[in-house]
Amino acid sequence: MMNFLLSLKNSLKRLLRGRSSLVIGLYGPPNAGKTTLANKICKDWIGEEMGTVSPIAHETREVKVKEKVCIKTETGKELMFNLIDTPGIATRIDYEDFMKAGLPEAKAKKRAKEATKGVIEAIKWLDDVDTVVVVIDATQDPYSQVNVTIIGNLAARNIPVLIIGNKVDLKRASLKRVKAAFPQYAVVGISAKYGTNMNDFYEALAKVTE
Repeated sequence: MMNFLLSLKNSLKRLLRGRSSLVIGLYGPPNAGKTTLANKICKDWIGEEMGTVSPIAHETREVKVKEKVCIKTETGKELMFNLIDTPGIATRIDYEDFMKAGLPEAKAKKRAKEATKGVIEAIKWLDDVDTVVVVIDATQDPYSQVNVTIIGNLAARNIPVLIIGNKVDLKRASLKRVKAAFPQYAVVGISAKYGTNMNDFYEALAKVTE
């Protein structure tokens, strides 16, 4: 019943805004693998990448959109949506952290300013998304302030959520820890970089948007 009510609410929301397209947003902390996942989805279904990735945090500093992405699951479900890749959500952005990563001061300050603006833009987009995929680095502590803040915000807005424990190809990854942190949500472990468990992800995405 709850899934039906959420689906009805989202359908009404799209109609009131004059659009019928489902909007799915990728959210999460910096370097969790959101853009890597966005690239994998887009390469799988429309043959092109969505954005660039970097080991330096906040490579994505503005919201990017790919329209009319259509996936088909192995069980025959079909899902058409607009995909939103958002900048990494952070509670603190300091240009000195970018300098430690090797950027010169001027570029570090510019990146910090753009990253801060990107976080604000990502939060504003929550008014337009119908479903959110929260991408979490499964090698890190899932109980971080950023993760708890993101998921708490989504719960307050009654936005359907699918949690992805990314980077399961790494030995330090613990999907069990991610599931324990957020037992109220479906959690799927993947490696966006290597395409591990993408079929499970697509099935779970189709289910959460029903």
